[in-house]
Amino acid sequence: MARIPYVIVDAFAPTPGAGNRVALVLDARGMTLEEMQRVAQRLAEPETAFVTEGRENIFAVRFFTPMGEVEFSGHAAVALGLALVRLGLAPEGATRLFLHTPTEALPVEVEYGEGEPKKAWVRGPAPRFRDLPPYRALKEVLEALGGDERYLHRGLPYGIAYTGLWSLFVPLIAPGVVDALEPEMPLLAELSRRLEVATVHAYAPMGPRSFYARDFAPLLGIPEDPVTGSANAALGALLARAGVVPRREGRVALTVYQGHRLGNPGVVEVVVDYSPTGVPYAVQIGGEAAILKTGEL
Repeated sequence: MARIPYVIVDAFAPTPGAGNRVALVLDARGMTLEEMQRVAQRLAEPETAFVTEGRENIFAVRFFTPMGEVEFSGHAAVALGLALVRLGLAPEGATRLFLHTPTEALPVEVEYGEGEPKKAWVRGPAPRFRDLPPYRALKEVLEALGGDERYLHRGLPYGIAYTGLWSLFVPLIAPGVVDALEPEMPLLAELSRRLEVATVHAYAPMGPRSFYARDFAPLLGIPEDPVTGSANAALGALLARAGVVPRREGRVALTVYQGHRLGNPGVVEVVVDYSPTGVPYAVQIGGEAAILKTGEL
């Protein structure tokens, strides 16, 4: 295999050293899926995005964890959108890109500040929901997280939702309770497998439109994800469907803070759009990103 250039980016943070780190291989033309998997394992970041083809503002992309390919990675998509513009691989001044995954096209809107690309907004896969798991299963997950039902927030929704990955959402009463969790990872992995979810997302309110979260994904080889795009998009959809966040003109905007417990604080902005019947049909996640370094394998 020829030498492979890559870029390391911290997503959902304005400066390096915070947010969620992702590797980007911006020229993966001709690489097989097996080669991409090996590269993702060698780079050893939670996610690696591969651009397999690109022209003008349209790019074919695939997302991998060290354990295998995933359909969507929110923080990788935000990082990729900004990196493509900053590194001159997209047309100068581009405000809209399209990332084509194997299953759909994801629009990316680029915001500029003082003439520089500052923030990317990615519309992920359409939200979907599953039936509520039995309350007994929720109690088992709480115990595996290192908590118990005394700390469950009764006014916020728990459930299973999807915007690229299926996640179980566990509402807790305060950010301090979320930070105090010390999961038993083998048990949490077994429960995740039983519930057929990729991640367990614990969250708590900070205000009417702001929340604090931690995300655990032992089945993906990620004990704790610092700042999660896809799960926070699904959280926004779950909260919007439950009607517990204020909305105007068929749209909900909220902010999720994550990564502080790991020393990688980040901010994810989420916007959920409603159909006329009040059903959430599209979710955008937005954030900043900082290029940390470039290298070659």
